[in-house]
Amino acid sequence: MSAGRVTGVGGVFLRSANHEQLKAWYAEYLGVGEMFQQQTGNVTVWSMFPADSTYFERDFMVNYTVDDLDALLAKLTAAGVRIDLKREDHDYGRFAWIYDPDGNRIELWEPAPKPS
Repeated sequence: MSAGRVTGVGGVFLRSANHEQLKAWYAEYLGVGEMFQQQTGNVTVWSMFPADSTYFERDFMVNYTVDDLDALLAKLTAAGVRIDLKREDHDYGRFAWIYDPDGNRIELWEPAPKPS
């Protein structure tokens, strides 16, 4: 049964004036590519964005996977957490965004169900 909670880190996004160079550095020295398999079998996205990207406001954004996006958003709304009204639905899952008390934008991702 879904609980409306975070189940893992789905991605980390960094902005950089030299995003291609930074991407290459992480790949060469840490072995971290655009996507990597965790020991749990889940995939984490590690992506560099241009410095002028407007996808997020700060120099970074974390994406958390969640088990029930609607239930979690209901809990966060009841707690008074700042929630962006924007939502996105894709064939690979559903997205929403919230803000922590410091104003950092956090992406919440409920992955699409795996085919049986």
